[in-house]
Amino acid sequence: MNLLISAAVALGMALVAVCATFAVALARRRYDTIDTFWGLGFALIAVVAFPYGTGDLALRLVVTGLTVVWGVRLAVHLHLRNRGQPEDPRYAGMADRPASRVFVRVYLLQALVLWFVSLPVLAAQHGTGIGVLGWLGVAVWSIGFAFEVVGDEQLRRFKADPANHGRVLDTGLWRYTRHPNYFGDACVWWGLYLLACSTWPGAATVLSPLVMTFTLVKGTGKPLLEKGLHRTRPGYAYYVERTSGFFPLPPRRATPPSARR
Repeated sequence: MNLLISAAVALGMALVAVCATFAVALARRRYDTIDTFWGLGFALIAVVAFPYGTGDLALRLVVTGLTVVWGVRLAVHLHLRNRGQPEDPRYAGMADRPASRVFVRVYLLQALVLWFVSLPVLAAQHGTGIGVLGWLGVAVWSIGFAFEVVGDEQLRRFKADPANHGRVLDTGLWRYTRHPNYFGDACVWWGLYLLACSTWPGAATVLSPLVMTFTLVKGTGKPLLEKGLHRTRPGYAYYVERTSGFFPLPPRRATPPSARR
């Protein structure tokens, strides 16, 4: 019952917050405002659910702290990345659509996904403690967070150098996976899921990290991003041939385009 109350409160908070974000987006005339809210939304859910938790205090503090750190870091990163830049084409193309349609199909949908993905965090607030799986979850979260932070910084520095215009980043973490930030994102949520596994209701939230991973690999993450890169980066096809699409692996051998007939 306590978990159901937490889930209901979190859902209400997500809906209110996304409505406020949509109002800000209309005022700014930029629908990509939802990108900044995405990370903050998870942090808000964790904080709002904390007082309703009835589980082990240490577990509640850890899962809340990890979620807030991840969410705030992501929100700040995306805000700084988008500031002063043209709006992402995915959102810019929605300018001629009715605002109500954008709200339902983009903002409201993201609020529901955000809430569903957060279920392990809500369940962990009622967990019995940090056991072996919990500490494994902290380790997985740490690996994922490191991949996100390092990968984002490597990409930022690469883009900041005018000499790299039109080129493909294939060094650092980007040598082993085409999306170290997405891989890290998935690890973060599998880590939080493991923290929820001290109870059966927590273990039953396995669909939440699966949805997040699917979204990154097959949904609005990797496929949409790579579609644009294939059009704007002449060397991207060769990069795809030799680099893992998600899970970090040693680069594959591939014949350079210049050596082909």
